Formats: sequence, C-alpha cells, structure tokens
Amino acid sequence: MRAVPAPPAPARAAVEPYRRGKSRMSHRPWTVALVQEAPVFLDVEATLESAIRQITRLAREGADVVVFPETWLPGYPVWIDSAPAAALWGEAGAQELYALLSRQAVRVGDERFERLRAAAGEAGAVVVIGAHERLGGTLYNTVFLFGRDGRWSLHRKLVPTYTERLLWGRGDGSTLRPLETEIGAVGALVCWEHWMPLARAAMHAQRELLHVAQWPWVRELHLVCSRQYAFEGQCFVAASGCCMSRGQMLEGFERVGTRAVAARALLESIPGDDDTLLLRGGSALIGPDIEYVVAPRLDSSEPVVGTIETAAIDRGHMYLDTAGHYARPDVFELRVDTSPRMTEVRFDGEGER
Repeated sequence: MRAVPAPPAPARAAVEPYRRGKSRMSHRPWTVALVQEAPVFLDVEATLESAIRQITRLAREGADVVVFPETWLPGYPVWIDSAPAAALWGEAGAQELYALLSRQAVRVGDERFERLRAAAGEAGAVVVIGAHERLGGTLYNTVFLFGRDGRWSLHRKLVPTYTERLLWGRGDGSTLRPLETEIGAVGALVCWEHWMPLARAAMHAQRELLHVAQWPWVRELHLVCSRQYAFEGQCFVAASGCCMSRGQMLEGFERVGTRAVAARALLESIPGDDDTLLLRGGSALIGPDIEYVVAPRLDSSEPVVGTIETAAIDRGHMYLDTAGHYARPDVFELRVDTSPRMTEVRFDGEGER
C-alpha cells in the first residue's frame, strides 16, 4: 500500500522542452504584487486570514499575481539561525516549536488549503505562497501555486539548507514543475535551490514566464542570484522576502496561547529588542535583462508592485535561449526523475492464511 497520495503533477522521465510546449504566454502587461508584511508569527489561522485579506485587496487594486515569501504561512523559523541553543540535541524549546509548527502546518486538500485556493479564484489572481506543509509526520518547506481557475501545483524544497534540516524533509522531482496559467508558466524555487545549477536548468526548460524566488528576506547575495536566474532563464523573477521585527515574532507567539515555556525562552534568547528587524524585506521584481522593474524595498512592510511586459522575453531570446539555440544537446543531456519518492510500505503475504 502507498503511505501517501502521489502529488498531482504527472510523472515524466525527462525534461523535453520542445515536445511539451504547454505554456500559452499572453502578451498583455501583467501586474505582480509581492507581499512583505509580517505574518502573525506561528498563528496559522490569523496568518491565513491576513493572506486572504491581502489577496483580495491587491487583486482589487489590479494585481494579476500575488506573491508571498518563504514559509510565510505561518512564518519563517527565525530561531534556527538566531537562537544560540536552537541546534542543541534535546533542546526543549526547539522540540516545542517543532511540535507547534506541525500543528500549524498546511496539508494538501485540508480546510486551510481549500481556503487559499478559493481566495485565488474569488480574487481572480494567481497566488504563490510559501508554507510549512505536513505530509505524514514530516514537515516540508513548500510553495503552493494557485491559479484563477482552481488549478494548483506545489513545489517542495529539494534540499533544506544547513540548520533548516532540523525541521524539513527533502522534496523530490515530482514537484519540480511550474503552474500553467493564462498568463504563462509560473514557477518557483526556494532560497538556496537557486544555487543548484541542474534545478535551474530543469526549470528553464519548462519556459517560465514568471519565476518566484522565495527567501526569508532578500539580501544582496540573493538579489545577485535572482538577477542571474532572470537572465539565464530569460524570464521575469519576483524575489520575495518578508519584513518582521523581534517584537512581531514574540507577539505572534503569544497569540497562539501555548504554554510552551521552553519555546518562549528560546525565542527570547534571540538578540535584540522589540524593534530589531530579524527579516528585512528587500523584495524586488526583475526583468530578463537583469534590470529592476521595481527596485528592492528594504525595512518596509509595504508591498512591492510592478508590471511586467512579456515582449521583453521574446527580445531577449534573440541573444540567449538556454533550452534552445544556446544549448548543446549533442554534448549535454539532463534527465529529471519526476516520479514521487515517498515511502512505500508493502507487507508480504498480507491477507494470506
């Protein structure tokens, strides 16, 4: 028996860019809004309500795509990088926070998931949001992509980075696919996946119009990487980051109403005062020529909003198409295993007497 359902994307043995041709790129301008506002940290219900309000408002103001940062639902686990004892074996606070995240995580098809899908449809916007996802007993760093028409896809981070491995499992190739929308192909990778050359190549072969690069917050190094991705893939890149203070982190934790004393102590061990910014935003919208459509906005919770002109991609392909005239298939071949790699459990002789 299969322990978990297979992800919705069909399995393929290889990336074949010219045989698929599914993306229907529209050449009218599209407006992209990147949310930088802090979540209600670790309070998934309050954060979900905030997400729906922002999706509705931004779409009403003209956004065709609404983007949220890495694990925004219900917040990037800042303690793994900032709390001195977070990685110690048997650390009670880290255990309590993990248990809290498990209870706050999204499951495919659950009420939280369906509310997000409905919000995208009702707003008439494509929504890309990072979340803690639970599958079985494991948490994943997941990007959910919801279309206007009810279609959806997801991407699970392939390799959690450094201390992130205390929290998240590893994704597989079954979720390495963009969502096909009326805008075109909208895809996503998370944080340091953008330094995985073969992951980038697999995404470029699927001809994204818009790529969402999710980060906790967008540092200068992340901007370098995001701009390089835009040029290499000849696509637009929405580099998405969050702005959150230490005080907002603690306030959100208090709202959850948990009695996890050790968890509170671990969060309080993070240096700084209430106004110290743990995450600084820095979101930006980048064109295929690496120029900023909207420059990075640091230390602000205001959204970053810009319009993309898709004809820029056609112009850029005159010079560079890494999955086309600038490829050498006679020299290089990339095969991507898109089959789900979840645990299967079979019991020999089950039902026999």
